Amino acid sequence: MITIKLSLLTHHNKERIFASFPMDAVVNTIFKKFPGARWSATHRQWHLPVDKQLIKELEALLNGIARLDTKLLKQHLLERNNKNQSALVTCKAIYHLLSNENKEELDIYIKTLYLKAYSNNTIKTYRNEFTVLLRILGSHPVKSLGQGHIKSYLLFLLTRLNYSEIHAHTAINAIKFYFEQVLKQPKQVYEIPRPKKPLSLPKVHATEVVQQMIVETENIKHRCMLMLAYSAGFRVSEIVQLQLTDIDSKRMIITIKRAKGKKDRQVPLSKILLQQLRLYFKIYTPQRYLFEGKGGSKYSIRSAQEVFNQAKKRAGIKGKGGIHTLRHSYATHLLESGTDIRLIQELLGHNSIKTTVRYTHVSIRNLSNISSPLDKLKLDIPDKE
Repeated sequence: MITIKLSLLTHHNKERIFASFPMDAVVNTIFKKFPGARWSATHRQWHLPVDKQLIKELEALLNGIARLDTKLLKQHLLERNNKNQSALVTCKAIYHLLSNENKEELDIYIKTLYLKAYSNNTIKTYRNEFTVLLRILGSHPVKSLGQGHIKSYLLFLLTRLNYSEIHAHTAINAIKFYFEQVLKQPKQVYEIPRPKKPLSLPKVHATEVVQQMIVETENIKHRCMLMLAYSAGFRVSEIVQLQLTDIDSKRMIITIKRAKGKKDRQVPLSKILLQQLRLYFKIYTPQRYLFEGKGGSKYSIRSAQEVFNQAKKRAGIKGKGGIHTLRHSYATHLLESGTDIRLIQELLGHNSIKTTVRYTHVSIRNLSNISSPLDKLKLDIPDKE
């Protein structure tokens, strides 16, 4: 039996699990079709995302064909964890350098975030941004800061720490939370001039491209994921969280529970998708989550992203953009077919119509009716130079 040695390496600034084994056609084919696997021409090895669930799924596929040797991988992970632990110790050391008064404010700040039921990602982001402010303040009490101080601090972030516009917005929101939610002060921080966010247009695929990605995905589980994302504008987190009980085939709706902003919403269930899901269910028989990994656990977000990446490769699509582009395509194609933008807002679960309006910038519904003045010129230009 072939032994596959796993190790942890940094590849293109990302940690990846590399697989070293004697060349074998069967094993090579398994890696080629395995979600998340990529070939490195530099190392001449297959590599995977750092994901325990993926390793378990790979081990199950290789059962009886090859065995995984994870000794070196475990050693590398242990060394990495030790480095992370050292970084944690450093953060704790910085915490102890804060004045007692500001230390108490930081503790209250974090507790308030939890009491307000903010997401773990928001808590981590706000805590880090607020800690940056406290580090710079030193012994100066954060309670005593006024409008002028905050404006100076924002200027410092932009000019000295080279914060991007989006990063600066996050820092302001973290400060706003302290003064408005912790200290219960009026919304004075709203008066702070905010830098303009860059207007970046969403990446959208043509209907023919979406069709090609779906048709050329032979694995029915992966195909259903792509169809789900495009059929109702699902976020990747919503795809992996979806449970069997959320699908109502009688009313032809799908209920998305506790999505972004902890809101529920309902979207139409596509007839074509329902046919594929019924076929998929007979083959995979999921028990709780619609898409399950090994042991009945929910499918990982990273694996779902990789399903899309592989579909892009098969369709010959180059450039950046993950599975979220199917959500963008869904919204844009609805808009181009004449669907009211307010309805699209509800289907996507946007709080503000401003978020939905950006799809008007990439819709070709109006652009297709405009002819360029260049096309009206009578130019006698030879086809060849």
